[in-house]
Formats: sequence, C-alpha cells, structure tokens
Amino acid sequence: MMFAVAAVALLVAMLLASVRAVLGPTIYDRILAVNVFGTKALLLIDVLGVLTDRPEFLDIAIVYALINFIATIAIMKFFRFSHLGQPHGGDNLGDL
Repeated sequence: MMFAVAAVALLVAMLLASVRAVLGPTIYDRILAVNVFGTKALLLIDVLGVLTDRPEFLDIAIVYALINFIATIAIMKFFRFSHLGQPHGGDNLGDL
C-alpha cells in the first residue's frame, strides 16, 4: 500500500515537472524540469519494480539514469556553446 501511494506521489510530481517544462520562463528552467521529470520516472520504475516483485527493473532504472544524465549534460552544452563537438571558430588545439 505504501509503495502505491509513493507511485501516485511520483506521478503528481511528474505532472508538476511537465507543467514547468511547458511554461518555463527560460530554457534552463525547461531543461531542469525535463531532468526532474527523468529522475521521477527513474524513481517510478524502481517503485513499480518493487510493487511487481521484479528486481530487474532496478537494472533498467540504472541505465535510464545514465542516459538521463548524459542527455542533460549534452543539451546544456549545446545551448551554452551552440555545438557538441569541435568549435567552428579558430579555437583548434593544433595551433598550440
């Protein structure tokens, strides 16, 4: 029963994060809201794994957490520098 209440609370938190992602005021608020949504989804996977007595859900949640973290860092880097790889200017390391 307690895990079912936790699942409902996580769904409410995910709804609130979705609202923040849509309303936003800045792009960084939206990115943070999507990251929070991903973290709550990770917790929901864990809770559902406990409710259904399937411990392999924990492995799926760990992979999901790594993907969520890497995607957040990549999106933040893209919005900060406008590229993910080598810069387009004369900022080459070969010039040293």
